[in-house]
Amino acid sequence: MSLAIFAVSPGDLRYPAALAAIHDPPPTLWIKGQADALGTPSVAIVGSRAASPYALEVARRLGADLARRGITVVSGMARGVDSAAHRGALDGDGITIAVLGCGVDVVYPREHAALAARICERGALISEFPQGTPPYKGNFPQRNRIISGLSLAVVIVEAAERSGSLITAGFALEQGRAVLAVPGNVLGGRNYGAHALLRDGATLVECADDILEELPPGMRDRGWGTGAATESPTVNRASQDPVLRRMTEGESYDLDELSDLSGLDRVRLLPRLLELELGGAVRRIEGGRFVRFRGPC
Repeated sequence: MSLAIFAVSPGDLRYPAALAAIHDPPPTLWIKGQADALGTPSVAIVGSRAASPYALEVARRLGADLARRGITVVSGMARGVDSAAHRGALDGDGITIAVLGCGVDVVYPREHAALAARICERGALISEFPQGTPPYKGNFPQRNRIISGLSLAVVIVEAAERSGSLITAGFALEQGRAVLAVPGNVLGGRNYGAHALLRDGATLVECADDILEELPPGMRDRGWGTGAATESPTVNRASQDPVLRRMTEGESYDLDELSDLSGLDRVRLLPRLLELELGGAVRRIEGGRFVRFRGPC
């Protein structure tokens, strides 16, 4: 039985808050699979399509390790590193999201039909392109901003000097996301792009723990990335929180209002709101607004 395909727009509760905060969010997001997958803490893993066996194994292991610790793996379902990361997440019994450069009803590449079906069972296929849109070459750089926009961090595994993965890294930097890279073989040109990122200050990744260190501190404090969420602090901490202390219980606020009140720009505000939502102190309502209510934080 085929899964239903539906569309969400900014303001819809199912539209990812982190994605809504980038400067050019998709006006419509088409989803096939599990809509609630888009509300989970996410890390992107992207890299070469013509990946080496080393890169494929690294991507698979990172995907599996992140999934086992409750982190959703985002990638583009391309050949090579992307598909290895998705498969790793699925093997780790976790959630994974594929951002497509075509309609969600179009499987590309065709040999990934079985992978796409598995992703829909535990996560989702998403696209800003309407159903039936073919995989035009120009669609893929455009969709990369969604991969980074959904994610708290972007991990590059094996990228050449001119690579689509570097486009994703560029979007991530513009959006204030952490950029990390896996070191590789210095022979040949497979890793020039990833090594250039490392020289420019990207965090070096050897294992999933290196990625988890880049998560916002509040998320780590509550156990995200450790395999189970720990008990949240009490609401007494609200007086120290720059967002909660500016919110009146029962009143709703949009992102611009919260940014002005808290003094945090959107890049820093969105991860904090996600932490508060996951911790039960803030609830997102229709229209993309946020409400504080009495409960844990």
